[in-house]
Amino acid sequence: MIKKYSKNKKKEVFENDSMETDGSIEKESVFAKKSLGQNFLKSQKALNQIIEGAGDLNGKTVLEIGPGMGSLTERLIKTPAKKIILIEMDNRLIPILQDKFKTEIESGRMEIVHEDILKVDLASIGLKRGEYSLIANIPYYITGAIIRNVIGGDLYPERAVVLVQKEVALRIISRDKKESILSIAVKSIGTPSIIDKVPKGAFVPSPKVDSAILLIDKISKDNFDNDSIKEKRFFDILHAGFAHKRKLLKGNLKEEGIFNEPEKILETCNIKADARAETLSLEEWKKLSSIDIL
Repeated sequence: MIKKYSKNKKKEVFENDSMETDGSIEKESVFAKKSLGQNFLKSQKALNQIIEGAGDLNGKTVLEIGPGMGSLTERLIKTPAKKIILIEMDNRLIPILQDKFKTEIESGRMEIVHEDILKVDLASIGLKRGEYSLIANIPYYITGAIIRNVIGGDLYPERAVVLVQKEVALRIISRDKKESILSIAVKSIGTPSIIDKVPKGAFVPSPKVDSAILLIDKISKDNFDNDSIKEKRFFDILHAGFAHKRKLLKGNLKEEGIFNEPEKILETCNIKADARAETLSLEEWKKLSSIDIL
C-alpha cells in the first residue's frame, strides 16, 4: 500500500533507513556534476517507495529518466517489467551503466539512451501514448519541463512517479487550498498525490531543500477529448487567468484578450464576479475553456 504524506505528521526521521554501504556514497558525492543538478538518491526507503509507487509493472515498459549510477535501476530489474529504457544525459555515466547492466542490455530487456530527455523523440525509442510508466529522480531545474513536455506531452505515460522539490509537490496538490497554474495543469491530465517526503540528507550530495515523491496517476487527455485545439484553448485561458496575481480573474481575462465581457462569462459558469484565479477548481477552468470568445 502506498503511504501518503500527512500534513500533521511530524518531521520524517529516517532512523531505520539504510544507505548504500559499498563505498558508492563517497564515489557519487565526488562524481555529482553541479551543472547538471545531480543529487543521487541513496535512501533505501525512498528508493523502495518509488518502485512501490510505480504499481504493477508486470509485462510493462518503464522509462527511467536520470538513472545516475543505477541505484533505482537495480530495483527496477527485480520487477516483472518487460522493458526498461534509461535516458541519461551525462556521458560519464553511460559506461558505468553499460557495465552494471550488461546482462539486461544483451538480453534486450534494457536500453540506454545517451540524450537530454527534453530532446528525445519518445516515439523513436518505442514509447506509445499511455502504455508505459515513468519514474525519475530529476534535477529540480527541469521539473516543470518534464511535467509539461513528457508527462503532459503527446506521448504521455500511464503513470509517473517523480522526485521533486517538496514545495513544488505541495503546490501541485494544493496543500494550502490555493491553486496555481502548475497544480491545475497537472490535475487536468492526471491525479497527483504525495507518497512521502524525502529529507535532503537522503541524497548525495545533499541539496539545500527537502524533496517529495510525487505520484501522478491515471494520466490522460480525456479532459480535452484528446483534441489539441481544446487543450490549447484551456491552457491559453489558464495562463491568462493567472497573468497578474493581484488582479481579479475577470480583469485578467479581459486584459489578456480572452473575453470582452468576462463578467457575463463568469456568471454563465456560476463563478463569483470577484473570484481570483487561485480559487477556481479544475471543473471551473474547464467550463471557462468550453465557452467561445465573446
